[in-house]
Amino acid sequence: MAFSLNRIMLIGNLGRDAETRFTTNNVSVTSFTLATTFSYKGKDGNWQKETTWHNVVGFNLSDYYKENLKKGKKFYVEGRLTKRDYTDKEGVKRYSTDVVVERLIPLEAASAEAPTYNAQTFEGGEVSEPDVQTADNEDLPF
Repeated sequence: MAFSLNRIMLIGNLGRDAETRFTTNNVSVTSFTLATTFSYKGKDGNWQKETTWHNVVGFNLSDYYKENLKKGKKFYVEGRLTKRDYTDKEGVKRYSTDVVVERLIPLEAASAEAPTYNAQTFEGGEVSEPDVQTADNEDLPF
């Protein structure tokens, strides 16, 4: 049985305000960049900081997120990595790696109205739990 895992967890600050657009099926697509910083001691003994920028995409986010995903705010983002390619306006083929949001939590000045986003719907339909069947011990390969 093949098993794979595609999971990413990030805590960082937004690099720009989120932008929301709609697909032809009226699914909202919200995109933003998230900066994470890694600190390490360089060869010279001084601390160095390395910032990585992540492209993040969320589907059907609530209005709360569309209004509060602002430059500089800190968020916890959990999701999966996806790769895509596209052709830009000049006809050049480009590649992008994106984080597709499955969980989104604001980390600054949490208010009672700040919900935790969990990806439970897509295109208006509920995501159902996978149909898991239990196996008898005799069926296990070990």
